[in-house]
Amino acid sequence: MNTLVLSTSLRPASNSRIMARYAQHLLNQRSAETEVAFLDLRDHPALPMCDGGDCYSHPEVAAIRPLFARADAIIVAAPVYTFYLSAAAKNVVELTGGAWEDKTVAFLCAAGGASSYMSVMSFANSLMLDFRCVIVPRFVYATGKDFAQDAVADEDVKERIEQLVGATLRLARAAKAA
Repeated sequence: MNTLVLSTSLRPASNSRIMARYAQHLLNQRSAETEVAFLDLRDHPALPMCDGGDCYSHPEVAAIRPLFARADAIIVAAPVYTFYLSAAAKNVVELTGGAWEDKTVAFLCAAGGASSYMSVMSFANSLMLDFRCVIVPRFVYATGKDFAQDAVADEDVKERIEQLVGATLRLARAAKAA
């Protein structure tokens, strides 16, 4: 099985990226169950905005699309801005489109406050309806108080990330078997 951890924040000091790296660490500990790839959108500054045309043949899109195509599961780590996942998260879905089909998808979200905890739902609904993704019903939502010194500091958040990783692997195995 293959798992892709996708960090969609473009901010240098990103809490969602910290959660993504923690999930990657947990997945690497389970290397007998899954191969892990990590994609940080900051490493692809030339990734174009989706224009519905030439963007699909852009070399940066061609470079990342195989990571999505190979994945059985995708863990999306995203910041929440204005009650929605980042535009970069939406853009990468638009650019890679059909490569998301039938994937198991989980979410790690970081936000400035506790009010946006439902913000992932419209994004998840779109993946379910457009690409028949299986959405892990457990997602992690954390705020700035849950981090310290470039690490997840809150033990409850760490435990929830561990649970999310386990649930993602179980659902991806079941979906792949079906």
